[in-house]
Amino acid sequence: MSSISVIIPSYNRAELLNRALKSVYAQTHSPDEVIIIDDGSTDNTRELISKNYPHASYLYQENKGVSAARNTGIQEATGEWLAFLDSDDEWLPDKLATQINALNTSDFKVCHTEEIWIRNGVRVNQMQKHKKSGGWIFKQCLPLCAMSPSSIIIHRDIFKQIGLFDTSFPACEDYDLWLKITARYPVLFIEEPQIKKYGGHENQLSQQYWGMDRFRIQALENIINSGCLEADNKAAAIKVLLKKAKIYQKGALKRGKDEEAARYQQLMESFEV
Repeated sequence: MSSISVIIPSYNRAELLNRALKSVYAQTHSPDEVIIIDDGSTDNTRELISKNYPHASYLYQENKGVSAARNTGIQEATGEWLAFLDSDDEWLPDKLATQINALNTSDFKVCHTEEIWIRNGVRVNQMQKHKKSGGWIFKQCLPLCAMSPSSIIIHRDIFKQIGLFDTSFPACEDYDLWLKITARYPVLFIEEPQIKKYGGHENQLSQQYWGMDRFRIQALENIINSGCLEADNKAAAIKVLLKKAKIYQKGALKRGKDEEAARYQQLMESFEV
């Protein structure tokens, strides 16, 4: 039987974390361990875990960001498969069972699922650009993050080859890792929704950082220069980088950020044929 470790990073989200943990312990296929990484919370997160979830592994660290928190969980986990859950999201009851059953009858080492979106308490339909898929999906991952961390199960061996989340990214760290993974591995996709993904609250990273594409541009530059891409994937990545950089440069000029605009102009010129 495949072992599963659940990794949940959290920072000052005790109430939301409680909802997330309830969904983990309600799974029809129980995980072998649940690891909560408290990334420097000052609320009652520690008391919540101690009182309601004493069997979970609780790890406290000084605030270092979600990438460092996930990396701590990865390094501490003992399971063959690692499942991630953001503290503001929720799993449906058959999530783990559905994924592990599918993975045990295939050769895939990564699996993600369809999701239900809740925005400000209301279910909303995803736009076409957020449509999920499986297989060799590197090109689908280029425009934006095409897999939700809360839906992912990854075999631990992948991190030995790819490495961990890049802690230099304050946001879009998942986008960066998915590019590295999907350039090398096909992905199994479960078409039935298995998670509820919540949005609209103030402490989302997307609410905290302006110009999120600057982080995606950096991730694209990194993987293009890594030497790991096949020719067609590299060409596709350069095309998306140039498009994003052009849009971002125009925005920088409008804001009077001439130095930043010049830097992106140089970046575009370095990749233009």
